[in-house]
Amino acid sequence: MNVFKKINIRAKTSNSTGFGTNPGSYGGRFINKDGSANVEKRGVPFLSRISWYHTMQGLPAWKFIGILFLFYAGINFVFAGLYYAIGIEYLDGIDAKEGSEWLKFGKAYFFSAQTFTTVGYGHISPNGFLTSALAATEALTGLLSFAIATGLFYGRFSRPRAFIRFSQNALIAPYRNGTAFMIRMAAFKNTNLIDAEARMTLGMSVEENGSMVNKFYTLDLELQKINALTLSWTLVHPINEESPFFGFTKEDFDTTEGEIIVYIKAFDDVFSSTVSTGTSYVFEEIVYGAKFDMMYEENDANTKTILNLDRINSYSKVQL
Repeated sequence: MNVFKKINIRAKTSNSTGFGTNPGSYGGRFINKDGSANVEKRGVPFLSRISWYHTMQGLPAWKFIGILFLFYAGINFVFAGLYYAIGIEYLDGIDAKEGSEWLKFGKAYFFSAQTFTTVGYGHISPNGFLTSALAATEALTGLLSFAIATGLFYGRFSRPRAFIRFSQNALIAPYRNGTAFMIRMAAFKNTNLIDAEARMTLGMSVEENGSMVNKFYTLDLELQKINALTLSWTLVHPINEESPFFGFTKEDFDTTEGEIIVYIKAFDDVFSSTVSTGTSYVFEEIVYGAKFDMMYEENDANTKTILNLDRINSYSKVQL
């Protein structure tokens, strides 16, 4: 990282971030945009360092559904291949002398699907010990698989989440005869989040006693906690004499590498549970000399407030 030597000595440092102090041992940003740590774990076998439940719970919905369909199609393909290998003649209802081999395999596949789901239409049935044993094994596998899938579905629907969207950019904006660092967020689902609290930390690589170290600075906020996250919330860090950004110019932001880490937690009264999320902004994502545009307005009848979530990153350039 580039070194910025004008860090305000009055800025409050933080030693509780959980990140190391040696910048040479850390690559890229500290926190990804989705709030996850930018860390790859090694040193133990892959299966030992992966929690499949957490992985399935954290997947996007389309990937989660896709994996379930691929598993369903794949396992039925395997069982259909075993039925075909044992012999189609051991499946009553399939004429082993008529039709192509692909047609016979297709019928074995659909028999497998009916057995796996325990539907059992009765058009095709197993005969012989091996085929019956395989069908019994597949039925048990299907019951266990659907039990696991049901648990995963329930976990995804019932797990409390902080449905909060952040602005893509952070701004250096006018603020009370000075400037401030600002980001904006809003709850984008029909959730009711109360007692929302924010924490913001700046991470930079600086020179200290002749060596490079990672230093973290607490960014004080104008409002650290609000009663309810009903509309948008702009987090404001005033750039005053106690701010680590004090004395920064546009050129300093352009030539210095740093990252602002944001953590949000709130209470979801539907789940009666605390939810949390986070994100980060590197200096390349900071727009110097801009202010956010309004996100909400009254409707035509002046009876309701409209929150335009598509304007969360909308800003206008201003002169500082």
